[in-house]
Amino acid sequence: MFNKYDVIVVGAGHAGCEAAAAAANMGSKVLLITMNMQTIAQMSCNPAMGGIAKGQIVREIDAMGGYSGIVSDKSMIQFRMLNRSKGPAMWSPRVQSDRMLFAQTWREMLENTPNVDFYQDMVNELLVEDNVVKGVVTGLGHKIHAKAVVLTNGTFLNGVIHIGEKNFGGGRVAEKAATGITEQLVKLGFESARLKTGTPPRIDGRSLDYSKMEEQKGDDEIVGFSFLNETSLNPNQQRSCWITYTSEEVHNILKTGFESSPMYQGRIQGTGPRYCPSIEDKINRFAERDRHQLFVEPEGFNTIEIYVNGFSTSLPEDVQLEALRKVPGFENSKMFRPGYAIEYDFFPPTQLTHSLETKKIKNLFFAGQINGTTGYEEAACQGLMAGINAHQATINQDAVVLKRSEAYIGVLIDDLINKGTDEPYRMFTSRAEFRTLLRQDNADFRLTELSYKIGLASQERMDRVIEKKSQVEELKAALNKIQIEPEESEHYLKSLQSSVLTGKQKAAQLVLRPGVELSDMIKAIPSLYDQLKSYSKEVIEQASIQIKYDTYIEKEKELVNKMSQLENLLIPENFNYQKLSSLSNEARQKFIKIQPKTLGQASRISGVNPSDVQILMIYMGR
Repeated sequence: MFNKYDVIVVGAGHAGCEAAAAAANMGSKVLLITMNMQTIAQMSCNPAMGGIAKGQIVREIDAMGGYSGIVSDKSMIQFRMLNRSKGPAMWSPRVQSDRMLFAQTWREMLENTPNVDFYQDMVNELLVEDNVVKGVVTGLGHKIHAKAVVLTNGTFLNGVIHIGEKNFGGGRVAEKAATGITEQLVKLGFESARLKTGTPPRIDGRSLDYSKMEEQKGDDEIVGFSFLNETSLNPNQQRSCWITYTSEEVHNILKTGFESSPMYQGRIQGTGPRYCPSIEDKINRFAERDRHQLFVEPEGFNTIEIYVNGFSTSLPEDVQLEALRKVPGFENSKMFRPGYAIEYDFFPPTQLTHSLETKKIKNLFFAGQINGTTGYEEAACQGLMAGINAHQATINQDAVVLKRSEAYIGVLIDDLINKGTDEPYRMFTSRAEFRTLLRQDNADFRLTELSYKIGLASQERMDRVIEKKSQVEELKAALNKIQIEPEESEHYLKSLQSSVLTGKQKAAQLVLRPGVELSDMIKAIPSLYDQLKSYSKEVIEQASIQIKYDTYIEKEKELVNKMSQLENLLIPENFNYQKLSSLSNEARQKFIKIQPKTLGQASRISGVNPSDVQILMIYMGR
């Protein structure tokens, strides 16, 4: 019934979809196996993509030739660029998505990707010979062979759903859990653990009074995620979100359900996400606060369903509804379904290499929540890299590994495999030490050429990047050449309360002034407008950022060069750490467990001190 595949991807969530697309677009014959063909690329939690640090990840996925940015742009109902008041390193795109259109678009793109086959079944066993994965066994008993397997099981591995005192098996509401894989992997020597996540109730939007809430509109200008400019949404077509708040009365009602809470009664063993806590966790941990913000988010253009962001809970249904009805605007709210918590198996990611291949089983890759992460974006970027490297493994090519200085994706994977995680891992800009280099606006400059070389990014993408780079350099050269007369710039500078010129000055020097926006300056100064009006907004913004932040960018590049010296110092394979008696016990145990490839990687392992790295350097003759 089944031919042999190059790559089998298990699970069709955000990680699985990106893995299948990447491997197939690089030339692998791919089978994507999912337990339900109707829930491919389901947005299990909030109907949105991007946000702080996450938006940078989606742009990196897009620059590499992944699909998440394109799908998000084609299904957006609202766009916002967050943190515009801060420096460009902090700007983060975010879209509110039409949940059904998002999943539909993903499926259509996968169905139109040559080399991707689909099959609906549960995978409950791996075929393993001599510590090499050879394929999978499905619930219907099919043995399907492949050169590489990518596991992207999400929250389905032995998943248990909790609502108050009720609990039942499931990977998502109304969908059964996946069994068999964890037990087999543990027998093969893998370590597993439990994590928890949750979701809020869904509400009938017709029952809400929006006049009691604060409206949150989209931006006047829609930039989108994809560098291919795939969005066609007009700014005035955007759907608004709304903001409201809990109160002490709401908190007091919620507290009445604590005695039935699975979290407080010990029925949930898994650790929940610190940065996206349940509402009961928030009112417990932040007892001094008398209110918490709730974001009221529409689920799409053509649905009345509302997602209550900030009200994730596993309390009994009646307590959830009673408390919600005390929130301004929710007095007559009707619930479509209650919030719930879900507990599931994951495998601490220190068991992986930088390629996301497992150390114990060759050609077996893990991506997404199976590695302890939380969030669509974190899952999708792991799927992309696992798909790329699964393909590379099938053709005996070197793994593709992004450095911490190259991408947020590199930071995420490096964090996971070196530090592990005992709580759902979420990306933040603060996790990246080189965030001035890793901006959302330059992901194409950083990553598209690399992706093009390995056969993933298309010729169209590469041509666009070459043209854009050329135009940015051309514009910067022009700004360093054009001289601005005092009289023609006087009105513009006065409007910014900036001192007027006393003599001619290069346009690039004016760009360095606080408050000066290059696009506005070009429009306001006639001689500039005549010479530079043909440049796109995208090119103008990129040139402006490069000029304004040149000093900071160069300093960060120097730091990267210094750090890369450690990255280039390879640790011999199977190095005997037992003989290093001067090492701390913790460092020795961590080195033996993680087997770092370089001194740079060794220095980033949690619990390893600089003195441990120095000892290692001395023994290596450095």
